[in-house]
Amino acid sequence: MTIFFYVILILILLVIILANIAPKNYDVSRSVIIKKPLPEVFTFLKLLKNQDEWSPWAEKDPAMRKTFTGTDGEVGFVSAWVGNKEVGEGEQELTGIIENEVVKSQLRFLKPFKSTSDAYLKVFEDENGTKVVWGFSGKNKFPLSIMMLFMNMDKSVGKDFEYGLKKLKEILEA
Repeated sequence: MTIFFYVILILILLVIILANIAPKNYDVSRSVIIKKPLPEVFTFLKLLKNQDEWSPWAEKDPAMRKTFTGTDGEVGFVSAWVGNKEVGEGEQELTGIIENEVVKSQLRFLKPFKSTSDAYLKVFEDENGTKVVWGFSGKNKFPLSIMMLFMNMDKSVGKDFEYGLKKLKEILEA
């Protein structure tokens, strides 16, 4: 009985230690230069429905069911989806638009697990066209925060951002 008690105590202490050292926040972003004028790029980016053309997740489930609420390109517009295991279920709401600067949205994932992230698409003038920065950030809540000790969010999501930005560049430069 004493050994069992010590094992449980050690497990509890291990969880407490891991929870304290686990990353509490994440911020992942990637960028690309698009050889088009900034207003043209921004006009395309502020429409959430356009993401279906370049988002890597749209490709991962072509049969994904989508619904839309509100006016695309305006704060409050919601794009919701129900897809396969790779894309899960959730919704994205436009939460802020600063013309020719940034499109902000909130991602609310429902499946495979609940989480919320703040996403952004920022544009900057560049000598070669328009620099687009695509990213998202959020908080790692317990117990998922412990999982982040063993998973690199930047590597796992970053490659999807790179792929999507490459497609975005191809579409806008065509």
